[in-house]
Amino acid sequence: MASKIRNCVRFVLNSTLVELSNIAATETLLDFLRLGRKLRGTKEGCAEGDCGACTVLVGRLLDGRLKYESVNACIRFVASLDGCHVVTVEALAAKDGSLHLVQRAMVDTHASQCGFCTPGFVMSLYGLWMEDPHPGVEAIEKALQGNLCRCTGYAAIIRAAESISAAGDASKDPLVTERARITEQLLALKDNKRVAIGEGKQQLIVPANADDLADALEAHPGATIVAGSTDVGLWVTKFMRDIGPVVFLSRVDDLRQITEEPNHLVLGAGVTYTEAYPAITRHFPQLKELWNRIGGEQVRNMGTVGGNVANGSPIGDTPPALIGLGAFVELRKGNVRRSVPIEKYFIEYGKQDRTPGEFVEAIRIPRLAFDDLFAVYKISKRLDEDISSVCGAFRVRLDQQGRVESAVIAFGGMAGTPKRAAAVEQALVGAIWDEASIEAAIQQFPQDFTPLTDWRASADYRMLTAKNLLRRFYLESAGEKRVRLNRYAVAG
Repeated sequence: MASKIRNCVRFVLNSTLVELSNIAATETLLDFLRLGRKLRGTKEGCAEGDCGACTVLVGRLLDGRLKYESVNACIRFVASLDGCHVVTVEALAAKDGSLHLVQRAMVDTHASQCGFCTPGFVMSLYGLWMEDPHPGVEAIEKALQGNLCRCTGYAAIIRAAESISAAGDASKDPLVTERARITEQLLALKDNKRVAIGEGKQQLIVPANADDLADALEAHPGATIVAGSTDVGLWVTKFMRDIGPVVFLSRVDDLRQITEEPNHLVLGAGVTYTEAYPAITRHFPQLKELWNRIGGEQVRNMGTVGGNVANGSPIGDTPPALIGLGAFVELRKGNVRRSVPIEKYFIEYGKQDRTPGEFVEAIRIPRLAFDDLFAVYKISKRLDEDISSVCGAFRVRLDQQGRVESAVIAFGGMAGTPKRAAAVEQALVGAIWDEASIEAAIQQFPQDFTPLTDWRASADYRMLTAKNLLRRFYLESAGEKRVRLNRYAVAG
């Protein structure tokens, strides 16, 4: 347990040190800025992390480096900002009243009409510009996935983004020139103390490290664990749920580790999608498209892989892929640890194999074998920043005769949990990997799934889509199969 307890949340807001000792666990950064500090440049649009009107930058120390990322203030809880630097659009105002380079680019390219969404676009582009002063269109579009504009049109906004680098030098920007000072200030806030405010259901706790987290959850086994709040935030803003007491993982750096072992990639439960992206796409390039379509940039900067698994949503983006890869959920309660195959972690809708006081510590992902065929497909109404209607993961291994040696097929959106298609797999194993075998296996889908109809998709649509995804996987892997069989022949 942390040696001492601090009864206030501390962070830097623009250029001011903020200390809060009377704060609700569910107070959002958006409400704090607009209502508490009268900083109303940050707008409220959707209140669920979809539109980006509330975008601000949050700077935090990662391995000693100060990194700024765009986040959704509407679903980010203030308590999770302990030790961070929050930057709002007001910070861009110059003393002489002149516009910041990013703002000037938006004006010069006519990239703003009603202006409601503009501060969010400015902050997203500001964050991109600091990381990459000369971004290409692909990088710009990725950075703006989480920002919606209903009147201007994105072409003008992309032109604005392209023109920023020609307008000025990023190295002279205040957030760049003052990195050393802000870094020193944030280092001074790192005191290795647990933050604890309030009592009973109103209590919020920000543990100092993983051991302190384990102690806190043993003392408060019914507490809600909040990592990135990209899901839990909506419980508060949309469903008005009482989630107290709340334990925040934002300072538990032990859970932010990425370990590349000889046979596994291990992601700490606190690793965000953005942090995981380089390692994930290096070891599993088949996941690149899926990863780039998880929410928008702000959601990927906040959301964690461990949280996506821990919540057990039947339409979570990562569980089907992780089931397809044969991943394990590493759980901890106190000092006791256990490992559960991820496909067995999901028991039924709303129920996972996790006891009160137990938390997800890491996700352990086996490396693919050379002869594994693997793919993941996400189907949604919008290409970007949308929830899956159906998500399917497929991993097949063939023997030297072209027969299916093993098959793992998993879907999200087809049942109350992410689930394997056991009957389809059984029909494939031992069969020649050809169109006839695929069509025979497809007949087994009703044995595995009875999908529901909701606003995302009808039951009939989901069933047809799942079948077609298996057909797609076969057609896309046919050429790869021939290459691998030829390698077997050469090796023989």
